[in-house]
Amino acid sequence: MSGKRGIAFKLAALILAAVSIIFLAIFGYNYLYSRKLIIKYVEENAKNLAGRTVNEIDTILSSVAKVSQNVAYIIENTQCSGDELKSMLHAVVKNNDEIYGATIAFEPYRFDPSVERYAPYFYKDSEGNLRFADLALENYSYLYWDWYQIPRELERTVWSEPYFDEGGGNIVMATCSVPFYRIEAGERRLCGIVTADISLLWLEKIIASIKIAQTGYGFVITRNGTFVVHPDKDLVMNETIFGRAEERNDKALRELGRKMISGKSGFVPFESLVTGKKCWMVYAPSKVNGWSVGVLFPQDELMADVTHLNRAVIIIGIAGFCFLFALIILIAHKITGPLRLLAGAAHIIATGNLESAIPSVKSRDEVGELAASFDHMKNSLQQYIKDLTETTAAKERIESELHIAHDIQMGILPKVFPPFPDVSEFDIYAILEPAREVGGDLFDFFFLDDDHLCFHVGDVSGKGVPASLFMAITKTLIKTKAVKGLTPDSILNQVNNDLSMDNPSLMFVTLFLAILDIRTGELAYCNGGHNPPYILRANGALEGVDTTHGMALGVMEDFVYQSKFLTLGKKDTLVLYTDGVTEAMDHALELFTEARLEEVLSASCDLKVKDLLSGLLEKIKEFSHGVEQTDDITMMAIRFHGA
Repeated sequence: MSGKRGIAFKLAALILAAVSIIFLAIFGYNYLYSRKLIIKYVEENAKNLAGRTVNEIDTILSSVAKVSQNVAYIIENTQCSGDELKSMLHAVVKNNDEIYGATIAFEPYRFDPSVERYAPYFYKDSEGNLRFADLALENYSYLYWDWYQIPRELERTVWSEPYFDEGGGNIVMATCSVPFYRIEAGERRLCGIVTADISLLWLEKIIASIKIAQTGYGFVITRNGTFVVHPDKDLVMNETIFGRAEERNDKALRELGRKMISGKSGFVPFESLVTGKKCWMVYAPSKVNGWSVGVLFPQDELMADVTHLNRAVIIIGIAGFCFLFALIILIAHKITGPLRLLAGAAHIIATGNLESAIPSVKSRDEVGELAASFDHMKNSLQQYIKDLTETTAAKERIESELHIAHDIQMGILPKVFPPFPDVSEFDIYAILEPAREVGGDLFDFFFLDDDHLCFHVGDVSGKGVPASLFMAITKTLIKTKAVKGLTPDSILNQVNNDLSMDNPSLMFVTLFLAILDIRTGELAYCNGGHNPPYILRANGALEGVDTTHGMALGVMEDFVYQSKFLTLGKKDTLVLYTDGVTEAMDHALELFTEARLEEVLSASCDLKVKDLLSGLLEKIKEFSHGVEQTDDITMMAIRFHGA
């Protein structure tokens, strides 16, 4: 009897152990999945809330900036008297609720040769009535204030850090400053600064309207990290996020501050500066003035329902476990001899010995079926392990070959930048990001002679090894056909004929090829069915390059290509790319599109070519946000400096 009780106990223990693992797995999955759903829901709503808040702030700031820019445009193009300027300022402050005050501050002697400084200022008092102040008085040297100095030096619209405007509005405000110019004697000269002041009370109302559970709140910091709006009034205009980080010796808070003032957005764990509770925080930047909005979501309050649910699941699970334990003990006493043998055999198999024989059980009940199942399981495992071993070996061999192919393919592309360190007439940089181990995009550049640089970007149809081989053939043909004296259309005619002559797989390649005179900036180009490049002019204007209506290479033999010509000015940048850029997709299957590409390029005029392409690639990855890349991404940028 004692022996039978021992077997029954062991069987019960094994089954209950398995049930316990399953229960813990279910409980753990339920908890983790519920938590994940809550966090995902919180993150989505947090980002939407932050986005709406930032958009609301940006809408107000943009309207204020637009008013200032319109006033600057009028002054630049119209000769206005002092009364007309005052009338204009009066109307601006009166008709725009967001604007607290506005001034037109002139450079010394620029308004009137007999008047050194001239700066009329209209503002609203505490009751909303319009008041006038003269900022040209001796006790207010507006020429030395940041709102005047910074836009004057940067020559662009600037939003100031919050400050107390003593002598002007006499409140805490932020100022949008717009420089205006006039053409005199053929030269563009600064005449003064147009400003629009905003009180921060409206910003406090927007942030104060954010209510998250019981203790959640929002705050705003400036580009320097100074708290502008925060529930703790002692922090406002007195401390920065970095000061709090140093006080608490919190490296994570310091790093978060860096990300916020650098214009990044995100969703991160955070400890409330007010309650000390663990929270989730979403932060997003204002696109207008660079300030950053943060919104805190208290974890314990948002996870309360999940905690209650899990407590109930644990109680139910424990009760079920006890009931199942009693039931298994009862059944296990009736299952003795055959199971004892099967348990021993199962133990041997569990150690990895699949050659062990399964005991013969002649009963036709479930125990007999279990014995047959064990035998079938053993045979299946043996076959599965054999198949898995062979499959794994084959897969490792293929992966090794693909890695070697990738290294070979990347090795034939230019990868040292700058490629011509002794040449100062232009800068060039290129990036190729394959979607698989090997891809079909290509680029190259080389000198035909001392003055002419030949360069091209292409995209082969298809993916994988066939596309990479076709890419290598195309690149080699271009290198051999491109010689001094040939035009781009002549080169493409020869390469197309060679590719079309013997092309049983019917592959083709789109290609843009150009030859640049590095002394004059003259550019001859020919487009074989490729995405038209862009020209980013030195003044920030973005232009598309006219197409030459050429067909993809390898489709039709004897097709006649045509060249076109244009001229690059100094500091102009030519940007080439493949369709992997514009057709990158996000989770909603929305494409990156030419419109987003043009937006990024237009904002990158002052960047070096390497930083321009690296920043563009980062924007594409942010847009895709974890979606697997489906096409190769290739970009090339050439900035012309001239002889």
